[in-house]
Parts: sequence; structure tokens; C-alpha cells
Amino acid sequence: MKTKIILASASPRRKELLEQIGVSFDIYSADIDETPYKEEKPNDYVQRMAKSKAYETRAQLQLLKRPYVEKRVIILASDTCVVLDNCIFGKPETKSEFVGMMEQLSNRQHEVMTSVHTLELTSSGINSEVEFTVITKVKFKPLSLREINEYWLTGEPKDKAGGYGIQGKGAVFIESIEGSYSSVVGLPIKETAEVLVKYGVDIWIN
Repeated sequence: MKTKIILASASPRRKELLEQIGVSFDIYSADIDETPYKEEKPNDYVQRMAKSKAYETRAQLQLLKRPYVEKRVIILASDTCVVLDNCIFGKPETKSEFVGMMEQLSNRQHEVMTSVHTLELTSSGINSEVEFTVITKVKFKPLSLREINEYWLTGEPKDKAGGYGIQGKGAVFIESIEGSYSSVVGLPIKETAEVLVKYGVDIWIN
């Protein structure tokens, strides 16, 4: 049975990472409410976001006039959050919020959690699902207010969890990293590839 892979994200970074291993896929952006629940733990939050994106994408596919009924479909959803002192740092909406984030991250180690949720769909419904979370530790160098302000002016922080992009100019803030670089970008490639291989997807010839 031919397999169609759906990336449940409009993130150009996740798109580039999945393309990096030669996987063919379609993109469906899942529009969900990303507000954390009161007292929700970061690990629970990022897992819930990834799962919600997967199921919202499945709902979108079911509304299509020509759904993928003759193929096996694998929906691949992912969510990333930055965590410091058990607090979730989302995408900064204002400069003052961004500055506050950077001042807290300055000269400290934080965690970046990326959760991946997959749904294997056939004409009979959901055949299986897989969920995993990768946690990477990132250490920032001491940041000056001038560096923080100049980084904000680049426009890069505005759509990034935690207010920075490790694959962009935000890399100059990184003193060290323990774990998966691609997971910090938005999709842990090693672990994702392992799941796809278990589904029978040949990443070497796809």
C-alpha cells in the first residue's frame, strides 16, 4: 500500500528538516488554540499541542472532497517549547515580553522540548499512533541589553518559541547545547526517521 506523509505544520523550519532526509510529503497547517492550561506542566503541554495538531489535521483531511482513501496516510505533527524554571516561554507578542525572556535566559541553561505525534490512517480509520518527546539543554551566554535590542530589530524572534532561532542569528547567543540540534530547530530528525522506518517508509529512496 502506498504511503502518503502529511506534515501538520506550516513551519518552514520543519519543512526543511523533513526535506533534509529526502521524504516526500504534503503540508496541512493545523490551526489550534496554543494557550497552556492553568498549572499545566511543560511536558504535558507540548505533548498535547502535538497531538492536537495531528487530530486537527486528520479532521481537515476528512473534510476534503477527495480524501486519501486509497492510500495509507501518516500524519506527522510536532510542537516545540522553551522551558526555564518549569515555565513555558512561548512566542513573544511584544518587545517588552521578548526582552523579559532574553533577560531570564541570559547566562543560564534552559530546556527545549519538542514533542512529535504521528497518526497512521487507513480507509478504516486510525490504525496506530506514536508519541515521543525529545528534551535538549541549551546554555545562553551573558546577553547585553544592546544585543537583545538589536536581535529584536532583525524580526527573527517574533515567530519563535522562546524568542530565538538557533538556526538563525540567535545562534550567536548559544554557548553550549546538550542533545538534539534539530529538535531545537523544531523536529528531532533521528527519532522521526526511526519512526518513519518502523512504518515501512524507506527514507533512502523516498
